[in-house]
Amino acid sequence: RIEEKPTREGTTALSQDKIVAFIWFMKKNGRAESTILGRVKLIKRLVKLGADLYDPESVKRVIAQQEWTAGRKDLACDAYTTFLAMNSGTWERPIYKIVDKEPFIPQPSEVKQLIAGCSPRMACFLQLLQETAMRPGEAWQLQWSDYDKPTRTIKVTPEKGSRSRTYKVSKELAGMLDALPSMYGDRIFSRPGMPLDHHRRNFTKQRKKIAHKLKNPRLLNISFKTLRHFRGTMEAWRT
Repeated sequence: RIEEKPTREGTTALSQDKIVAFIWFMKKNGRAESTILGRVKLIKRLVKLGADLYDPESVKRVIAQQEWTAGRKDLACDAYTTFLAMNSGTWERPIYKIVDKEPFIPQPSEVKQLIAGCSPRMACFLQLLQETAMRPGEAWQLQWSDYDKPTRTIKVTPEKGSRSRTYKVSKELAGMLDALPSMYGDRIFSRPGMPLDHHRRNFTKQRKKIAHKLKNPRLLNISFKTLRHFRGTMEAWRT
């Protein structure tokens, strides 16, 4: 239980002040932007599902009732543990065993079809992911200053404990980058403050149309992370 219970938020709403405090708590503790956004989203979801954030047993019950994967339930536990820490609270965290499944790996022709069918900016983003295997969040944060046109290289600011690195990109990708308008100022793919989820929802809509047009439902299984797995698999086969 939380030792000093603050004013009760209720089970159907979470005040904006409390959300801001939660975000700031994670920022102060060095959490990555992607981690912060994910945990805020999960906390809001738990509240919407009826969890009382000031009653750990209520949160346990709500998480257990969901038809989520063990991985998603574990992430929800991570988010709630952080929320409790902000309020000097503790709980007996449930244990969810994550099943390690083989990722879906599309055919190279399917990746090409998907990229070809997307809008220019989305296609460029996808091409970047499949060439470099960088994380979606890393690509999302790229600035024009990270791209050196004469050498066709891109410097990546790392996420999740990775190392900074530089990639040599293909002439095809360089051409796609050069053709993009600088509509977001310093950023290549997004304006400051625009969440990656916004871009992901846009991708989902485009992917659905392409899969329907090509009559290939397998395309629906391709996500941003799939292209990272795809690149890693292709590299493993090559070497």
